[in-house]
Amino acid sequence: MSTYSKLQLFSSSSLLHLQVSNLNLFLMNIPIKFTNPIFIAILLIVMSNHASAQKYLFYLHGKIVEDQGANAVSPYFGSYQYEAILDSFRSAHFIVKSEVRKSNTEITAYAHHVADEIDSLLKIGVESKNITVVGASKGALIAMYVSTFLKNHDLNFVFLAACNEDNYTSFPDLRFHGNILSIYERSDDIGQTCIRFRDKASSNIIHYKEIELNTGLQHGFIFRPVPEWMKPAMDWANARYK
Repeated sequence: MSTYSKLQLFSSSSLLHLQVSNLNLFLMNIPIKFTNPIFIAILLIVMSNHASAQKYLFYLHGKIVEDQGANAVSPYFGSYQYEAILDSFRSAHFIVKSEVRKSNTEITAYAHHVADEIDSLLKIGVESKNITVVGASKGALIAMYVSTFLKNHDLNFVFLAACNEDNYTSFPDLRFHGNILSIYERSDDIGQTCIRFRDKASSNIIHYKEIELNTGLQHGFIFRPVPEWMKPAMDWANARYK
């Protein structure tokens, strides 16, 4: 069997599910007869192409998870279903990047951290259009700064319950860039429309959409993976901007 035929056998099975970060582990476990330089070169190309075609989603949670951890519970809105939200995105075949931030995380510092991670993906060939940042409440403020810092018109952003008059005046340096989806809940007295932010940076925004929900859940709508916001967020991450 030729080296190319052997590669096809791997490509049709688990190979296409590997990420570039797992390359060393994979190479340690393949048969020695497949480790000639030509095979490895082709393998690297296949894995690189696969990684660049994947959809990457950064999820930035609300502040209560900083304060209480992944199993946070609000006396007003109930449990923050952090893991369920991540699992919902994973079930839709996104490569999800998220972590529980430390208490009182500084917004711009963490935004730089996320921006650096996105830069790392871009450097290995991931296209900007295949990267989405979803932020909820404080996490959305961080996502806004990621958009501001990167100034990449092809990245996707979903801001949940983030905008209000206080944020508009407290963070005057925010300038949206990219494809922006704003989702807020009519009964929420914290997160409202992002129109003023949009108007301040309209020339930097390629696609903009805003959705007002009417679930009656107030700020608690971000606490759980309800379809009212999950579906439009996933559509946005898949470049369905209409």
